[in-house]
Amino acid sequence: MFASVHSFRRCVAVALAAVVFATPAFALDTVKFMAPGSVGGGYDQTARVLGKAMVEAGTAKSATFENKGGAGGTLGLAQFANSTKGDPNALLVVGAIMVAGIEQNKPQISLKDVTPIARLFTEYNVIAVRKESPYKTLDDLIKDFKAKPTSVTFGGGSKGSIDHIGIAELASKLDVPVNKVNYVAFAGGGEVVAQALGGQIKVITGGYAELGQYIKNGQFRVLAIGAPNRVEGIDAPTLKESGYDVTIGNWRGVYGAANLTPEQRHAVIEAVVAATKSKTWQDNIQTNAWSPSILTGDDFGKFVDEEHVRLRAMLVKVGLL
Repeated sequence: MFASVHSFRRCVAVALAAVVFATPAFALDTVKFMAPGSVGGGYDQTARVLGKAMVEAGTAKSATFENKGGAGGTLGLAQFANSTKGDPNALLVVGAIMVAGIEQNKPQISLKDVTPIARLFTEYNVIAVRKESPYKTLDDLIKDFKAKPTSVTFGGGSKGSIDHIGIAELASKLDVPVNKVNYVAFAGGGEVVAQALGGQIKVITGGYAELGQYIKNGQFRVLAIGAPNRVEGIDAPTLKESGYDVTIGNWRGVYGAANLTPEQRHAVIEAVVAATKSKTWQDNIQTNAWSPSILTGDDFGKFVDEEHVRLRAMLVKVGLL
């Protein structure tokens, strides 16, 4: 009798332990995102999708979002670094645009002052025109651009952004002087879309996720994508297959606060990576044509260091630095 009671208790204990381990432990309480750009932009979109995914995955109880744009994302970076030290619940969305912004603006606070957590995905730029545009193909556009560069207005993100660097690099491949490129910089995605749809801007460039809804409903026609290979769901040739050896893409990831303990950093990395396996995240990977490229911790930090070198050289090459 005693043995059977003892066995029963042991079985109950094992069963309870299994339930505990099967239930995700909340690595974070309320995760507080800093999106260093405008509402609806790429940083903001990444923050909101990741926040929802973390809640769905059970690695955060809830999520809040703050937006602070300007200076290529470096204003949001400074506020985040100064206000979150040691807080494991804080996450900053970063990307190649911020690295370029740091190289251009030389702010007092850089990514060295916060903690690398994870690179998430790469989003490749499309080059598109409104449906009424006379440019039916990339060759149509290139022909005009080479003949009279200043007549072709390109619209995209801030000066020195990946959008701007990409167009400048394409111009250099075509032997078009950089000072002849008529690039109009915009702080927010909504404004450049309105200008392009209104015809004030002849060509728009940006990440597919920000322009996808206008492409799907036929308002924009994609002439090319800056990916190394064709992207599923986007019916357009790559710049490379069109004969131009140019890749235009912006990776995005998240950094944590300064002064995290190794245990806290590990828990935050685990929480973010678990969220990328959720249905919400995977659905958005498909919808937004994001190319997953997970890289965590110190490996991510090393990658960002290399990006500083790469983007600084590119900014110099195209005359933006």
